[in-house]
Amino acid sequence: MGMMVDSSDAAAVPLLRTLSPALRELGRGLRGWLDSKRRHPLSTIARANLDGLATDLQRQSEALQMVKPLLVIVLMGGTGVGKSTLLNAMAGGAIAQASFARPTTRDPVVYIHESIQPHRLDPALQRCKLVAHDRPELEQKILVDTPDLDSNDLANREKLGHILPVADVVLYVGSQEKYHDRLGWELFLQQRKRRAFAFVLNKWDRCLHSAALATGLRPDQDLMQDLQAEGFHEPKLFRTCAQYWVDQVSANGQPASAPVAGEQFQDLVRWLEMGLTRLEIEAIKARGVSQLLDQLRQALEGASPPDLALAAEKTVATWKDSLRDEARGNAEVLLATLEPYQKEIEHHFALERQRNFRGIMGWYLQWFNRLRYAGSSLRDRMPFLPKFGTKVDTPAEWDLAMFTRACTNAASDRHLDARGRALADRLLVQADREGFPVNLLADLTESAAKKDWRILNSKNLIDVLAKVECEWAKPTGARRLLQGTLVFLADWLPLLAFGAMGTILLWQYTMESRVFAWGDLLLPAMVVAMVILVLHVFISVFLPLRWPAIRSEFGHLLEERLQAEMEAAYCPLPTDVVRALEEEKRHVERLLGETREVAQWLTQREEAASIAGLYGK
Repeated sequence: MGMMVDSSDAAAVPLLRTLSPALRELGRGLRGWLDSKRRHPLSTIARANLDGLATDLQRQSEALQMVKPLLVIVLMGGTGVGKSTLLNAMAGGAIAQASFARPTTRDPVVYIHESIQPHRLDPALQRCKLVAHDRPELEQKILVDTPDLDSNDLANREKLGHILPVADVVLYVGSQEKYHDRLGWELFLQQRKRRAFAFVLNKWDRCLHSAALATGLRPDQDLMQDLQAEGFHEPKLFRTCAQYWVDQVSANGQPASAPVAGEQFQDLVRWLEMGLTRLEIEAIKARGVSQLLDQLRQALEGASPPDLALAAEKTVATWKDSLRDEARGNAEVLLATLEPYQKEIEHHFALERQRNFRGIMGWYLQWFNRLRYAGSSLRDRMPFLPKFGTKVDTPAEWDLAMFTRACTNAASDRHLDARGRALADRLLVQADREGFPVNLLADLTESAAKKDWRILNSKNLIDVLAKVECEWAKPTGARRLLQGTLVFLADWLPLLAFGAMGTILLWQYTMESRVFAWGDLLLPAMVVAMVILVLHVFISVFLPLRWPAIRSEFGHLLEERLQAEMEAAYCPLPTDVVRALEEEKRHVERLLGETREVAQWLTQREEAASIAGLYGK
């Protein structure tokens, strides 16, 4: 029988061959996206689905590179429906001996034209048993007999699973007992969106005498109703008696007439040989690619990252409140570790302020501080005090960094480390309440919680102490004017008082004939002492140097620093995730755009041939 070729075939070839590189690039883009590091995770099912689609894109690309695209027709059915017998009948006895002896098919049999080189076949077909023929009407068609879909041997089902992705057309073979069994029908529903389907009701002579006729509905009528319910308005359904045709060919090698009324084996062969022209083959290929692209579109839309911008804003706002409370609590913990050393801190600040005073007042404050803070850790630098016990080696200056580091370590060991771990969990709970997926933030918050907060807290302590010290030793604004005035008065008033008292005594001795008394020598010193004491009172009142005042200012600044540090570590995380998701979403949208472009391009191919009956709506 000759092969019918449509006049538009030549014009159709470049379209499919041009489609091949488009699918290849789309597959590479999809594979690159799957293999890239992404913030939005894919479920196991979604990943497996997209992996399979990427593989199918590559397979279709390779298949469409051929000048004459091959149509793979797979026979699928349950045990005992006669798939192998049907292939034997269509092969005219060429492979009957190889398959007829088996009660069930275990190894797929591939019936191909002798001009087809095995390397042109998909790897899944290369591993099957290849049987060559020289029939020109089947030159572009490959018939594949597959293992039973309901086989108890799982290996047989796996073989069928490897073959089905290669299929362009599936011949669903059933019998009067098995034309709508559960496993077969589920597999049909799963594959119908990607494959063209034609149906064969084998053992037709038995269907005419089936017990179902007692209900008034033949198996073919029942199957037709089921297919129409699935959207197959004009399905290709062939009623065959394959064993009869095998027996006839074996007997005399001559074609025989139909054994019973309505038997359509010859119609099936005619459809395979002449009905599936090159135009139909390419239309089926295009439809298969279109359905592949449609599944890819749905999979990509399902895998597209969600828009979490609003949830991120709410999460950050909630986190800021929590971080403010956490900073306040951490500041209190750190301040509590400083409480035992408040005298040392006051001493340190007093020494820094002492450097602002000169002359008699400076000397007075130096000795006053030595006496006042004799019990502080700085006592070993006080040479006039007796030393008891082991000598403590202290540096020339107080090591503020070492001091704050020791305090921070103590606070971390007692409370801060545990608070940091609890903080990360609490932030995740709050994010979940605001609708932000916890799995997108868990690793980031854990990394933020694992930062060396001890070093950061120690640095914050040093910076805040230094800032408070600067504010007390070298203030700004009104405090600076007040301190400058008091320092000026303290530096010069004692000298002026001493000079004034000396001048008064000299005047009295020379001009008023005052009688000399040894006590007069102490008067200038007493006046200076009184002036110094009055100035000291003013300094203590207007520039107090007490731990409660230092602690208040220190706690306020420390809380601000800790809050800023925590917000810098945690608050950008939801926004960073949103940015990463937006970039991933743009990548998915690019893939979707390319997918839609190719799908629209293929729409014309589906309308170019009469293949609507092979697909349900």
